[in-house]
Amino acid sequence: MLKPTIAGLFAAVLCASLASPAWSQVRVNIGIGVPVAPPRPQVEVIPVAPYPGYVWAPGYWAWHGDRHIWVHGRYIAPRPGYAWAPEHWEQRGPRHYFVQGQWVGERGRDRDRGRDRDRHR
Repeated sequence: MLKPTIAGLFAAVLCASLASPAWSQVRVNIGIGVPVAPPRPQVEVIPVAPYPGYVWAPGYWAWHGDRHIWVHGRYIAPRPGYAWAPEHWEQRGPRHYFVQGQWVGERGRDRDRGRDRDRHR
């Protein structure tokens, strides 16, 4: 009687492990603002890239409990056709909101957004 239960458990774990790469691509942003602006970014010496084409993702301030902590920059593997938009903070009213870094398309909407911004200056 235990053998079918163990086999079922093994099958469930196997299915979950096969599905996990898809889950890892889902991004959830919870907008909880903090009352304290981050300090100025720290100056970092950018090391030599580990592989040709790798992209430097600069360091940023992260909120940790009740204070900002510095997260060092790092190299990330390139994604053809995309540009890296680094982590940053946005102020909305009296609070500051963290925006997670992400890959954005180099064509289309992102280019148009820059034109709209320039047009309103």
